[in-house]
Amino acid sequence: MAGVHPSAVVEEGAKIDATATVGPFCVIGQDVEIGPGVTLKSHVVVTGRTTIGEDTTVFSFSVLGEIPQDLKFKGEASRLEIGKRNRIREHVTMNCGTEGGGGLTRVGDDGLFMAGCHIAHDAMIGNNCIVVNSAAVAGHCVIEDDVIIGGLSGIHQWVRIGRGAIIGAVTMVTNDVIPYGLVQAPRGDLDGLNLVGLKRRGVARSDITALRAAFQMLAQGEGTFNDRAARLGAETDSAYVSEIVDFVLADTGRHFLTPK
Repeated sequence: MAGVHPSAVVEEGAKIDATATVGPFCVIGQDVEIGPGVTLKSHVVVTGRTTIGEDTTVFSFSVLGEIPQDLKFKGEASRLEIGKRNRIREHVTMNCGTEGGGGLTRVGDDGLFMAGCHIAHDAMIGNNCIVVNSAAVAGHCVIEDDVIIGGLSGIHQWVRIGRGAIIGAVTMVTNDVIPYGLVQAPRGDLDGLNLVGLKRRGVARSDITALRAAFQMLAQGEGTFNDRAARLGAETDSAYVSEIVDFVLADTGRHFLTPK
């Protein structure tokens, strides 16, 4: 098979695009689909019902599509879908889904998953996300687009992290994080907004000013956090602030990290 190293083990039934490269000592399972331009470096394991989107590069000793680390898993059919142009570095693990979580773990496009990080069962990872070395995203989490998760951090199961948020290194996140939030400290304090990220993406100064005012209202206004968000939604004309409001008022099974 063109592009497949002779020492690689490819089970019958696997679908590998002719433009993909499978390096030495890789193991590819029978239900795997590897798209155009994908590169697997040496010693990569891809198993289960896993698809890898075009131009993704997977580095040595990563294991993709293995069964979930969940004692409730009984071998039911489940999947891992990895999008386009991702960079998956050494020793990364990504697991398939479970019946209790919809049977699907999904990773978006253009992500960077640094060495040793983990994406657990039924997690939904957006586009342009960065998960830094040895960070772990637990089962059923939703990580929206443009999120950065710092090294050695842990995201508790079922947590949502809104678009454009940043999680500092060595941080445990046990509650939902608003879009564009800045979280740091060992137990995950919502410490402000990801202003650096907003500026780098070219967000207009007027929108950043609106976001800063919204954050102050969420931090110091009267009533519950949800009450403040609802009032904010009735008053704002900023699409960025409305995104935070919609995120807070959405149905969720967890509390929020709230401003100190």
